[in-house]
Amino acid sequence: MGSSDPYCIVKIDDEAIIRTATVWKTLSPFWGEEYEVQLQPGFHSISIYVMDEDALSRDDVIGKVCITRDMLAEHPKGYSGWVSLSEVDPDEEVQGEIHLRVEVLGSQGSRRLRCSVLEAR
Repeated sequence: MGSSDPYCIVKIDDEAIIRTATVWKTLSPFWGEEYEVQLQPGFHSISIYVMDEDALSRDDVIGKVCITRDMLAEHPKGYSGWVSLSEVDPDEEVQGEIHLRVEVLGSQGSRRLRCSVLEAR
């Protein structure tokens, strides 16, 4: 199945806040990018979309991962590891996983999200 030109978009509650670099022509991209952003106190979830950049048409969604506030609460030291991608379009089968590290820093009043998008396969 050829190769992709993958990049990631990180959204907090459907608002896109981060876009990684595109890694050209690979099915095993390595990003190794780390971000810190302010978190709204009432946030619900963090979604990471793995996209395939396409010069001629709309970029394709390869798959996504959703991490809820409850999941983060269960991992006070942060969530780290390989997570399987789930499909965005029910008609398309998704194979692949992404290596993430997600951590909430700070106290109730001013929380920050530290998100590391490491690699995918």
